[in-house]
Amino acid sequence: MARATARHILVKTETEALTLKEQIEAGADFAELAKKHSSCPSSRDGGNLGSFGPGQMVPEFDKVVFSAPVGEVQGPVKTQFGMHLVEVTSRED
Repeated sequence: MARATARHILVKTETEALTLKEQIEAGADFAELAKKHSSCPSSRDGGNLGSFGPGQMVPEFDKVVFSAPVGEVQGPVKTQFGMHLVEVTSRED
């Protein structure tokens, strides 16, 4: 069965997510931005969500994690929780 590890930053607005994504693309550290800006409890660990399989996250999140290239920041991804920036850190298909 497929498994992935990912990290994310959860914010309220698309504008905020896009601003953070620009900062990451300009060289800012994903984990540091997650610690400062993410509203998810995972922010304490730089947004790290650990390892999980398909169906363990909300569908919108799952779709990105199990299809996006590893190591590229994706998003904003809208879920019922808010707007996410997602980076797949590893995946076994």
